[in-house]
Amino acid sequence: SLEDDVVGDTSGYYQRMLVVLLQANRDPDARIDEAQVEQDAQALFQAGELKWGTDEEKFITIFGTRSVSHLRRVFDKYMTISGFQIEETIDRETSGNLEQLLLAVVKSIRSIPAYLAETLYYAMKGAGTDDHTLIRVMVSRSEIDLFNIRKEFRKNFATSLYSMIKGDTSGDYKKALLLLCGGEDD
Repeated sequence: SLEDDVVGDTSGYYQRMLVVLLQANRDPDARIDEAQVEQDAQALFQAGELKWGTDEEKFITIFGTRSVSHLRRVFDKYMTISGFQIEETIDRETSGNLEQLLLAVVKSIRSIPAYLAETLYYAMKGAGTDDHTLIRVMVSRSEIDLFNIRKEFRKNFATSLYSMIKGDTSGDYKKALLLLCGGEDD
């Protein structure tokens, strides 16, 4: 199974977070309990900024099991309590693969289209293209939310996804990606 592969190929808190995400035990979006939001924001603050070292397990539990709407409120409350964005704390308190994974979770909780726009941008930015990532995102999201991803791309990167694909790819590969993209957003 995928979980067995992850367990065999990773270790530590990074492995633990991946397994929690794969198990998909996230609470369904329901009524937000403000007391629980406060409790989770305080727990994250105490597990990170207020602690010598970091209680990674607390981050893993909260990030891996709470609903998307609940986590959005937790991130707002965390900012109020700590004076820091949760991303700043993750950057200071964690490192390596776990840091990158926690940041990806936060970005996707905040906005999947914005997260995927960023993923596409960095797949094409600079020398070379991460073709695997470009194809995976373009194909998997083409009938779901690619229009929203295009809007976020334009907003965040001062160019359109269409233009970046056009300038970064060639041949039939370029034609196929531009067809998936669906149009220019000037």
